[in-house]
Amino acid sequence: MNLLVPIANGDDGFHAPTIDEFFPPTILFEGTPFEINRIILVRLIAVAVLLLVFWLGTRKLRVIPNRRQSIIEFGLDFVRVNIAEDLLGKKDGKRFLPVITTIFFLVLFLNLTGIIPFLNIAGTSTAGMPLVLAVVAYVLFIYAGLRKKSWRFFSDSLFPAGVPKGLYVIMTPIELLSIFILRPVTLMLRLLMNMVVGHLLLVILFAATQFFFFQAEGAFKLIGAGTLAFGLAFTLFELLVAVLQAYIFTLLTTVYIQLSLAEEH
Repeated sequence: MNLLVPIANGDDGFHAPTIDEFFPPTILFEGTPFEINRIILVRLIAVAVLLLVFWLGTRKLRVIPNRRQSIIEFGLDFVRVNIAEDLLGKKDGKRFLPVITTIFFLVLFLNLTGIIPFLNIAGTSTAGMPLVLAVVAYVLFIYAGLRKKSWRFFSDSLFPAGVPKGLYVIMTPIELLSIFILRPVTLMLRLLMNMVVGHLLLVILFAATQFFFFQAEGAFKLIGAGTLAFGLAFTLFELLVAVLQAYIFTLLTTVYIQLSLAEEH
């Protein structure tokens, strides 16, 4: 399925892509639990490339790093210093660093597939992958709280210290909703919606460009130059969004772990 080709009817009219683009037909193993469509294939490619990049960058480690090793070390240090240790401290940061680093680079590589030619769709642009990542974040901050405080984690979260007991009737449902329900939901939706909107915007711009250049007549062809310019500009913007959303998702996951570890929050 080529998402960059506009749909034309009998009179060569332009039809903008719809949300149905996110539900492509099955490519392999149709009717089985292992069926693969285009988005699943994109995710597999992203994970394979991620593993290959880290393997190539770390297979021959040197005291004086080469260019590939320097890039890998820069990325790892960015996550370690600016997210894990900055929020959790060195001790807890080191403890949770492997999973925090994995989340960051996995989200980043899945997001970047949305602007790579011939892939053209982010691996996080349907609910499945953001949901899995949100569940991982959910398990992480609950695990952190239970490991630090045992079952007192739930009582401290649902019955905050310093609140008059009469207000627990109001506060406890709010805390339950905000901590144990809205956190994973908002994590998932924030990532999902940003990637969906960005993808649709790029598809519309480049599909319109193709329409104006190859199907429109007369002076309307000039409009294609404008849509092409906007498409290229928004591609760079989507690159920024892909990196930013990986950072925000990882940062919020780490913040939730930090709140679970705090004695009072």
